[in-house]
Amino acid sequence: MHIGVPKETSPGESRVALVPESCKKLIQAGYSVAVEASAGDQAGFPDSTYRDVGVAIESEPSALLASADLVLKVNAPTGRDGTGSETEWMRPGTVYVGSLMPLRNLDVVRALASRRITAFSTDAIPRTTRAQPMDTLSSMANIAGYKGALLAAAELNKYFPMLMTAAGMVPPAKVFVIGAGVAGLQAIATAKRLGANVTGTDVRPEVKEQIESVGGKYVGIELKESALAGGGYAKELSEEDRARQREILATQCAQSDVVITTALIGGVFAPRLISAEMVKAMKPGAVIVDLAADGGGNCELSRPGETVRVGGVTILAPLNLPATVPLHASLLFSRNLTAFILAFTADKSFRLDLNDDIQQGALITHEGEVVQERTRDALQKGAA
Repeated sequence: MHIGVPKETSPGESRVALVPESCKKLIQAGYSVAVEASAGDQAGFPDSTYRDVGVAIESEPSALLASADLVLKVNAPTGRDGTGSETEWMRPGTVYVGSLMPLRNLDVVRALASRRITAFSTDAIPRTTRAQPMDTLSSMANIAGYKGALLAAAELNKYFPMLMTAAGMVPPAKVFVIGAGVAGLQAIATAKRLGANVTGTDVRPEVKEQIESVGGKYVGIELKESALAGGGYAKELSEEDRARQREILATQCAQSDVVITTALIGGVFAPRLISAEMVKAMKPGAVIVDLAADGGGNCELSRPGETVRVGGVTILAPLNLPATVPLHASLLFSRNLTAFILAFTADKSFRLDLNDDIQQGALITHEGEVVQERTRDALQKGAA
């Protein structure tokens, strides 16, 4: 069975879906692997490192995709500068594996279904113990949380740690992290390692121990209705709970030097949590790092992909932070994809097992149909 790895062409993308280490494992398992020329250059993996482990280098992306039984990518398939579309180049029956983000890429999903591509989205893999090694969403969120704390420290007009100097003591910065998923917990841990005084919150009260375990202090509200959406994700709050949440967020933002937001509904879309009024009440020189910018942003004043300053407050809304650490991001993403492929490999081939909970959760399109319910509903609403 033949695996094809095209070069990522989305703006600002520097990762590659498979690194040589993983290619070697897949070849040993019986697969043949081809990578598009220079696909790994920006991540620190030149073509020579792939050739060294037996990977073929293909200069023509259309030929690469047309010959592949399995296509592994970081992002959703894209167009190629007027020369064609990656989806069009894939043969019917090809299996795509990557972070499709289907609810953000409905047109791509529609095209994959019409082309009869079997598409697995690794950001939809269930959050279970067995699936953990395959979870690209968590791997990349870990990097985003780490980089978010570093960006805040670099932008803030004061030290993060408490320092004793000959000129006197400097108190630590106060950091408030909203959302205690993978990104939020890593942001808390990184800010704490940098010496800040860190507080965290989440609509899921059961994460209190997790926040405290990485050095943060938990603040939260007692919800009238559960915020659990299943799979470790949060859902939208009731109006009553939102009002109570706004009060605690306003208080904490006003007291903080840094606010890092990571909240997503269902792991996809960002709820608006920080209003313009909350920003105006923050300290001059305070910093907001909106790590939910890819989902639209948690701050009303965020501009995804930009840095803005409002009344003395700096608001960063970076996109695709994992691509700023391309070597390790590619390494982890590649290991996730390899774990997924090898888990379902038998007789040197990838086997579909639609009764398996992992494949069921990650499967988006199959045999010309959109099979994931949430994505299918979103397409129907869009058509209406």
